Amino acid sequence: MPDLRLNLGCGSRHLEGYINVDKFGNPDILLDLETFPWAWEDNSVVEIEMRHVLEHLGQQTQIYLKILQEIYRICAPGAKIHVVVPHHRHDNFVHDATHVRAITPLGLSMFSQRLNREWQEAGKSYTPLGLYMGVDFELVNTTYVPSEIWFERYPDRSEDKDFLLSESAIYNNLIREVDMTLVAVK
Repeated sequence: MPDLRLNLGCGSRHLEGYINVDKFGNPDILLDLETFPWAWEDNSVVEIEMRHVLEHLGQQTQIYLKILQEIYRICAPGAKIHVVVPHHRHDNFVHDATHVRAITPLGLSMFSQRLNREWQEAGKSYTPLGLYMGVDFELVNTTYVPSEIWFERYPDRSEDKDFLLSESAIYNNLIREVDMTLVAVK
């Protein structure tokens, strides 16, 4: 199937032009994303959508790592993976008992073999997951979506993203979600 696009963990949000996949509900394909291998062939997928999904998967580290390996396996060279997650310092992440793992830009960057080598040469202690797991993703875009609290608290600086990031290191609930795009490097 040319230009295969997957909406993994779709819930009730089905996307036109994608194969909508979930463990529950009425997707195009019923699949538990924590069981392996997935049905798609190596290098067959050009785009993956994972909106508020990845934080629900892989409570056990080995399962999480296998999910990233499966995503990499099925992705064609240059495939885009769009990941949206609640910010790990927002109550939306903390209060949901089904959220098992914080997903952060730095955490996903650990699957970049380029960064893994740079960090090793610089003597940094980040785990080189890309090299260890045989995957290679580049994080090409990160957008932080501010919460209502941010706009109420700092109406004069609401567009200042650097200030948002520095304040969110101190205060919770300023960033509602993180929107990231990865590219499969093959």
